[in-house]
Amino acid sequence: MNTEPKPIYGDGNPETHPLTWRLSKQDAVRSADDYEALDGYAGFKKALSMQPKEVLDVVKAATVKGRGGAGFPAGIKWSLMAPNDNSGPRYLICNADEMEPGTFKDRLLMEKLPHQLIEGMLIAGYTLEATHGYIFIRGEYIEAAKYLNEALEQIRAKGYLGDNILGTGWNFELHVHTGAGRYICGEETALINSLEGRRANPRTKPPFPQVAGAWGRPTIVNNVETYNNLPAIMLRGPEWYVGLSQGKSKDPGTKIYGASGKVKFPGLWELPFGTTAREVIEDHAGGMKDGLTLKAWLPGGASTDFLAAEHIDLPMDAESIMKAGSRLGTCLLMVVDETQCMVSATRNLEEFFARESCGFCTPCRDGLPWAVKALKALEDGTGKKEDIDHLQELTRKLWIGKTFCAHAPGAMEPLMGALKYFRHEFEAKVVDAAAKTSDVKPA
Repeated sequence: MNTEPKPIYGDGNPETHPLTWRLSKQDAVRSADDYEALDGYAGFKKALSMQPKEVLDVVKAATVKGRGGAGFPAGIKWSLMAPNDNSGPRYLICNADEMEPGTFKDRLLMEKLPHQLIEGMLIAGYTLEATHGYIFIRGEYIEAAKYLNEALEQIRAKGYLGDNILGTGWNFELHVHTGAGRYICGEETALINSLEGRRANPRTKPPFPQVAGAWGRPTIVNNVETYNNLPAIMLRGPEWYVGLSQGKSKDPGTKIYGASGKVKFPGLWELPFGTTAREVIEDHAGGMKDGLTLKAWLPGGASTDFLAAEHIDLPMDAESIMKAGSRLGTCLLMVVDETQCMVSATRNLEEFFARESCGFCTPCRDGLPWAVKALKALEDGTGKKEDIDHLQELTRKLWIGKTFCAHAPGAMEPLMGALKYFRHEFEAKVVDAAAKTSDVKPA
């Protein structure tokens, strides 16, 4: 096991750590001049020398998958955007509303490398012939918003924003928009509603945002880490990018993995797709804290299924994690040790999801509080066996296709994993409650 924290950027090689290698040169690269001295905006300038369709072909060939949790290929998503008929604005949005519990990768990229995100959005904006862009960032990320706004002013002075950018005839403006702090804004249509000044409820699809998104115009929404991949792809090509996983996975590129909970060194590391959970936890996070043993872990934030310690050698890629019964999500592992109660851990997560429901549909609005009530009863020693059956039933009734968006199904994932692998802990709570009742003697 690792005995001291490892740097996120590995050996600082841009060929192997395209997202973070610059942090081996400086603790943070926030100046446009410093960023350009480290190959910054070279990928953007190369894109400007090509036709938008040619850049799109590069992104599609690289098979860049969305890094927000869904993993949908960005190139395919972009190709579904309505063609430019010059009838009005076209929007590009960065989903920086990083409110998934246990996830903090986008924060690092925005605070340490704000220009890398902006360069990626410029490449995407040019490819999609967008006219306006927005970085929708959670309101609590005050420092990240500050650094992004400063970076935008710096590149505006260089002619990388505004009218006729670098003599290409392309006009584009980019703004930072701070959100009011709702988890549901991670869903792209709820984010768009919030951006427009509306209540952050998800929209009916179709129409999809690519056709009718922000203010009814064609819109593309991608995650912070997704855009951060584009500059290096433009510089080094799709074949190089696909080879970054070193044959460990079908998923191309690198991924910012992380670990939180009772590990020795919670943190983030850029690693090839397919790196095992064991390597993340033991080699990079230093293993569990002294005296503690791994019992369970969430592979990608709170809205993924719990897996057991026996799954620690799984490659951290979409296919492997899905076959094990969970979801890759954001790739930030949350570990649970043997001293922690799975009923309490699950109740804590379900309380968050119940609080963050937008309240639009009945299964989510009413079902999540029911789950919390049942879990609290078990936790307090007043629960019954029927409560466990009720929880199992909720995982079916609040599943995909039964609710308006994916919020409730995501909330059910950790509950499903907990019941699948640790049902005995739930049942033990009922036994304890029965024992307490039998100890009560009549007056």
